Amino acid sequence: MQIKGQALYAQMQSMASQARALPADAKPAMDIAPVNGSQSDFTTLFKNALGNVNDLQQQASAMRNAVELGDPRVSLAQAMIASQKSSLAFEATVQVRNKVVEAYKEIMSMPV
Repeated sequence: MQIKGQALYAQMQSMASQARALPADAKPAMDIAPVNGSQSDFTTLFKNALGNVNDLQQQASAMRNAVELGDPRVSLAQAMIASQKSSLAFEATVQVRNKVVEAYKEIMSMPV
């Protein structure tokens, strides 16, 4: 993990030095607010993923309730599969969150 952090730090340093080497005729970035397309893509992707996890959990809950009420259209196997899909999606979301928090802590602990 330390090697990845060092590689990330080296990449950030390289990008910072490239940003400092702007041409003389370039205007400062403070005049124009840059649009970060990757941030909006990540935001959209993350919102869609969370929405998908929420939908899976609601579907599993509805199927579980249908089985408990004796609905013949929903089998126990279908409800269990939906429950497992929901559980796996939630666990994956938690792991992604943990990795993001870990990366944030690592970046914040880097010397400037």
